[in-house]
Amino acid sequence: MKSILLSITSTSDFELEVFESDIDHIHFLMRYIPPLSVTSIVRKLKQERTLAIWQKYKNVLSKNFWKEHTFWSDGYFVCSIGEASPETVRQYILSQG
Repeated sequence: MKSILLSITSTSDFELEVFESDIDHIHFLMRYIPPLSVTSIVRKLKQERTLAIWQKYKNVLSKNFWKEHTFWSDGYFVCSIGEASPETVRQYILSQG
């Protein structure tokens, strides 16, 4: 998963500073340029990861996701770091792994 994310960001206008996954979700601290919307970033990450995962694990995934070739839920949660320091958020994300 991490290598897929790094390959997506290598050709994008945003950077994932740090990311870790929990059992059923992923935490990101990202930096992006103002013209980009969070929605477009999330869409790109979900679409490209789904394609890559299905190409690599089609036989396994088709047993559980036989109706649709999906992998992620439709929703997502986003917030700015607000008053917290970037280092505090970074440490929280790293503790999720």
